[in-house]
Amino acid sequence: MLGKRLPAEWEPQDAVLLLWPQNIVGAHFNNIVQLCEALVSVICDYADVLIALPEAEIDSVRSRLDAMSIPLEHIYFCPIVYGDAGCNLWARDSGPITIATAQGMKLLSFALSKDDEKFDINNILRQLQLQNAFPAACYDIHDWPLNGGVIEVDGQGTLLAKKSYFSKFNIGLSKDDIEGRLKNIFGVTNVIWLENGSVCENTHHIDQLVRFCPNNTIIYTACDDEQDLHYEGLKKMEMELGLLKNAAGEPYRLLPLPWPGAIFNDEDERLPVSYASFLVVNEAVLVPIYNALSDEDALEVLFQAFPGFDIMGIPCETLAEQGGSLHRIAMQLPEGVLGFNS
Repeated sequence: MLGKRLPAEWEPQDAVLLLWPQNIVGAHFNNIVQLCEALVSVICDYADVLIALPEAEIDSVRSRLDAMSIPLEHIYFCPIVYGDAGCNLWARDSGPITIATAQGMKLLSFALSKDDEKFDINNILRQLQLQNAFPAACYDIHDWPLNGGVIEVDGQGTLLAKKSYFSKFNIGLSKDDIEGRLKNIFGVTNVIWLENGSVCENTHHIDQLVRFCPNNTIIYTACDDEQDLHYEGLKKMEMELGLLKNAAGEPYRLLPLPWPGAIFNDEDERLPVSYASFLVVNEAVLVPIYNALSDEDALEVLFQAFPGFDIMGIPCETLAEQGGSLHRIAMQLPEGVLGFNS
């Protein structure tokens, strides 16, 4: 493993990083804030929470959370300066990817892709690092377009990604070059490329499509509606998954997630909804739900994939309105980043 390893999301965590909502226009802002407050309340039962937000807002947010009887001793407020453009919300896009090394935990920061530039938030990781928000971890910068939503790992040497993302943002690099970089940076030995599958126009983020789970299991977005524009691509993706093998050469157990159907906003735009965008926080799995008939079926699949975990549905229509979902709003900080167990 080259002396380094990218932990699976279900491995022990110190905390979860959230970016407090900014630059969201109209009535959606209050809905997003309320969702974030509810999310903090749930996460605090399982891990600490680091909230990055403008310094002028810390007292107000702290007071609101205190009024909800949320235990403030589990929350760290980290003052940062946000950028001016875009919806400053997606911690998965801009937060650190953490690897375990022989010297301890290391936080990795990557360049923003052209698709992500509208979410530029003035290098949030550098700001947090300068104020010692991650006291037990070191820091490394890679000038390469990548974020936490475009790779998925099983913690046992396999990394899964959409080929379309790395082809688009690595013109001039061969497939072997890209795989070599991924193996060197993350310590993986088995890189798997998916050719097919998308949710609305989101063709690159693997966390909307396929997720690793414990016990050599893969959960994936499936579509049973032959009239849906996603049907053909997701069926081809399902066939690809059936051929996958882990780093030890073993096939994965596959569990399909139900299709929530087409959900639209007030402007009749289809929203990128997917049950695969769940968030694991130590002994809990928080699952996005969309007030759809398939919500309960999705929760049942997660029960099968994560035996012994608490499975909870989190209403996420308001996040879909902003172009993302639950996994994208948060970034886990594995055990050892904050030094609680050093």
